Amino acid sequence: MVQLEFLQAAKESGDYASLIEQIPYAKLLGVALREVDGQLLFELPFSQHNIGNTHLPALHGGVIGGFLENAALLHLICTRESSEVPRTIDFSLDFLRSGKAQSLFARCDITKQGKRVANVRMTAWQEDESKPVAVARAHFLLS
Repeated sequence: MVQLEFLQAAKESGDYASLIEQIPYAKLLGVALREVDGQLLFELPFSQHNIGNTHLPALHGGVIGGFLENAALLHLICTRESSEVPRTIDFSLDFLRSGKAQSLFARCDITKQGKRVANVRMTAWQEDESKPVAVARAHFLLS
């Protein structure tokens, strides 16, 4: 469970660092979150330890997937009225291009939210939002 005071403080200040600190894998990856034009924008700042293929170099596919899943979880936490962390039911990821050795960005859209389940679509890109690196879909169990 995310402590409610971290969630409230993050929403009021627009500084989501204390909220991300509560999610160990998001913290390990270095996920950053900010609000841009009223929408949540997620960033995975470039870090050498996120490289999977050193010959290209390219971001590790698992890092991209983990970043998108954490972005969706954080998006649900920030947009819902509950401090409970949703649980992943399933996650599907399509890689569209190689993730270059640079920062990765993502946006999430809740395509449907019921009382018990939420469907979320995630898109990740680097230089141009119209040229995604990966897209993902997930279902989450809500508490």
